[in-house]
Amino acid sequence: MSLAKALGYSEQDKLLLVNADDMGLCHSVNKAAATLLTEGAVSSATMMMPCGWSSEAAAWSAANPAYDVGIHLTLTSEWDAYKWGPVAADSDVSSLVTAAGYFHSTSQAFEEHAESDQVKRELIAQIERALNLGMSPTHADNHMGSLYGLRTGKHFMPEVLEVCAAYGLPFRLPRYLNVEKGVAPKELEEQARATAELADTMGVVILDYLVGLPFQLQEGETYETFKEEMKALLRSLKPGVTELIIHPSLVTDELKGFHFQPEKRGMEFDIFRDRDVRNELEREGIKLIRWRELQALQRSRKA
Repeated sequence: MSLAKALGYSEQDKLLLVNADDMGLCHSVNKAAATLLTEGAVSSATMMMPCGWSSEAAAWSAANPAYDVGIHLTLTSEWDAYKWGPVAADSDVSSLVTAAGYFHSTSQAFEEHAESDQVKRELIAQIERALNLGMSPTHADNHMGSLYGLRTGKHFMPEVLEVCAAYGLPFRLPRYLNVEKGVAPKELEEQARATAELADTMGVVILDYLVGLPFQLQEGETYETFKEEMKALLRSLKPGVTELIIHPSLVTDELKGFHFQPEKRGMEFDIFRDRDVRNELEREGIKLIRWRELQALQRSRKA
């Protein structure tokens, strides 16, 4: 049975999850994500528990449980002026950090150094911190794709799926790769099939498709060109369950203090509030759904 049908929809329905990544990164991102969630412009957000503003974001989530907030499993720290390290700092997670005690800056460096038992330890610590702060996370995904083995082929899918199964969290993993959208290289198609089978075996609900536009500001890009690309992306969606990733933020001095392209984050804050984009969703018959629907399905299968 297809995921759409298992969720109670038609096989031909185009079902879309719009996720605001990086909640907890800073106050400006928290404000943006909370605004989009309360306005219904996005389906969900995911939280970076190791970051300095995660306590504010977790408090908001705990006080507003009607909105879907998941865990943005974070094992990299990419900015030069703003760094973070493991939540499981009282355990051996030495393979996950640099000499300065921060996470590695790139997914490649993470893949090259990380040990699987320490990765699993940190994943559990991040989810446990969210629970201890009063959150009821609806799903999980991964910051910068560090767990997927996109750079060296060394992945940590068994560890993350085991953790997600234990905590009843569906996970951002596409069953079918949209290689033409640039989300993943074609050579990972076989790995994706094997990982999807592993998720099924472990009872973790995953996506059909994962899409997104470039996170960096492109040469000559304006809000209008970005909007046209987003509308074209929406027109290209296939029947089934798709997640679309954005990274919204208010553009403030705080964000400009560490982010090298804050303007793109501002565009991503505006894009699903834009009436033209909302109209495109309606014209295409795209239904916005929520991660808690996938979570309910996963937990019902385990019951």
